[in-house]
Amino acid sequence: MTIRVAAAACAFAVLLTAAAPARAQTELAGLTVVDIVERPGAPLPLDLVFTAEDSTAVRLGDCFAPGRPVILNLGYYACPMLCGLVLNGMVDGLRDVAWTPGREFGIVTLSIDEREGPRLAGLKKQNALESYGRPEAAAGWWFLTGSARDSRAVADAVGFGFDWDEKTQQWMHPAALVVCTPDGRVARYLYGVEFDAQTLRLALTEASGGKIGGTREKFLLLCYDYDSSVGRYGPSARRLMKIGGFVTVLAIAGWLALLWRRDRRRKST
Repeated sequence: MTIRVAAAACAFAVLLTAAAPARAQTELAGLTVVDIVERPGAPLPLDLVFTAEDSTAVRLGDCFAPGRPVILNLGYYACPMLCGLVLNGMVDGLRDVAWTPGREFGIVTLSIDEREGPRLAGLKKQNALESYGRPEAAAGWWFLTGSARDSRAVADAVGFGFDWDEKTQQWMHPAALVVCTPDGRVARYLYGVEFDAQTLRLALTEASGGKIGGTREKFLLLCYDYDSSVGRYGPSARRLMKIGGFVTVLAIAGWLALLWRRDRRRKST
């Protein structure tokens, strides 16, 4: 397959992933298309053990901590295009987020290819951290590899479909991040290859149950709704109308209270 054909195939897969995240796997004109089956609230298999980039054994549950949500990034390190786009898109968005992996949240990048090992994972982590510009994030960002059975178990738990394509000799998979709660349950899916800072902040704040994030994020969660069709947060007309109505009632009440006080002063003189 030429580079141009591979690029077109990957771009087509991204568009299909964003447009139809409800199916795990379909056949379209002889082309296998893999997608996401959303499973909000589903638990991850936290007892599974993987190999980290430094060759140490890491239990998946040890990547989670109380009050600290986790971004799960599934793909494979030798991916010629799509995985790199997702990873770079996440890093680009996180640069504008003040929080750092290992402190307010964590990141787990897990390979779906059992042929990959810690050496390749280590190189990928080094490149990602250099691009991120925060070396301290290394303590809270795991690059894992493992058996086909275990990586498939994690992918199945979150509804992340993938399949090997013999023609291209590549793994076909959707473009998405899975934001998980601190106790290892699926909270949100973020689709595409670009992830803006506000979407990442709101998803992490919501997944943490409000334990991270400031007043701004918590206020925006009152005004914004999560749109599962695109995997992003957007203004909610219904909530904004409710808040606007509440503010109007408060303003009227304050105005009436002011008139009442003026009237009392006038009568007392």
